[in-house]
Amino acid sequence: MHMTTTEIFLIAMVIIFTIPYLIWRLGRTDYWAPLVVVQIIMGIVLGPGVLGNAFPEYYTFVFNPDVIKSLNGIAWWAVMIFVWIAGIELDLKKAWEYKRESGITAGLALGTPLLFGCAAAVVLMSFSDGWMGPKGMTWQFILGVGMACAVTALPILILLMEKLEILRQPIGQRILRYASLDDIAIWGVLALILLDWERVGRQGMFLVGFAAASYAFRKLMVAIPEKDRWYSGFIWLALCGLAADWAGLHFMVGAFLAGAVMDAHWFNQEDMDKLRHFVLMIIMPVFFLSTGLRTNWEVGGSTVFIAAAILLVASVSGKLVGVHAAGKILKWEKGEASIIGWLLQTKALIMIIFANVLLDKQIITSETFTALLIMAVASTMLTVPVVSPKLARLREVIFRSR
Repeated sequence: MHMTTTEIFLIAMVIIFTIPYLIWRLGRTDYWAPLVVVQIIMGIVLGPGVLGNAFPEYYTFVFNPDVIKSLNGIAWWAVMIFVWIAGIELDLKKAWEYKRESGITAGLALGTPLLFGCAAAVVLMSFSDGWMGPKGMTWQFILGVGMACAVTALPILILLMEKLEILRQPIGQRILRYASLDDIAIWGVLALILLDWERVGRQGMFLVGFAAASYAFRKLMVAIPEKDRWYSGFIWLALCGLAADWAGLHFMVGAFLAGAVMDAHWFNQEDMDKLRHFVLMIIMPVFFLSTGLRTNWEVGGSTVFIAAAILLVASVSGKLVGVHAAGKILKWEKGEASIIGWLLQTKALIMIIFANVLLDKQIITSETFTALLIMAVASTMLTVPVVSPKLARLREVIFRSR
């Protein structure tokens, strides 16, 4: 029986939303794998490396080129909105208030795993030529993989700290300050990696035009009522994404910049929280599947897992070493550095977005992308099981001292 593209697309949507939800709900995975992590894992499972190998005919029937194109369109817009929200929610005023503490911690929390990750990238390149993409330069590959190991996923960090009931507590607010500064650095490094000397004129025009347009846009947003700010914000998001992509900086950089120049207090915080929640629930699962469809195991499944393990060790150890160094300099309470270090190594989503950009620009291969994806999932799944008992011990120490 012949089925239309629309019908097959809807079959794909049923799979995308049903399977992860049932695993999360019936398996009660929330402690070690929140729904968003289960969705990312299932994106990998539904990709060519697992489902494609197990059921090749069914895989090619459901995820045919027309369906994939439709899914990719939804995925692009979903991730643009998500990155835009992350940009809006940056709170740099608080970071400036505590600039010494925030600067030292954020610098060490980003710089140390960046160095460890760069070293891991060099190790990968020494063993095989299949990790760097055809359009990538050696420095771009090393810096890109290094930064992927240093990334902190601010939106997922917020979600996990809510679960641990520390988001509104002093330690939670401190962690947000550190992560916010690192978020800016991540996108700055990505812009540097994507700097294209053949398009440097366009990129210069984009930056000058963006600065002028941002000034006018901010004036407009202050002058109009909140209900109009939402519509204006989405138009601004699409324009910034288009301009950044035209300049060769990728639409994701434009999406982040579009949010970064906006102020969170322009919007009702409850509405912003709802928007983030609904984007995660309604359209981001499509992005997770779209991401999974880009995984590749052609260098051999065990090789990809070995690479992922190397990257995971570099990422986690680098983050912990950096944060512990900051704790010694700033004389934190015993146990705080370990908690902060583990929370800041939460990677899913933002690192996956970052790696998607590197793959789009062919700086990394799909095999490297797969290894980075596995590393991101593993590091995020470790966070709550490791932090929860450490947090309980810290609370007990604080209670006894009182």
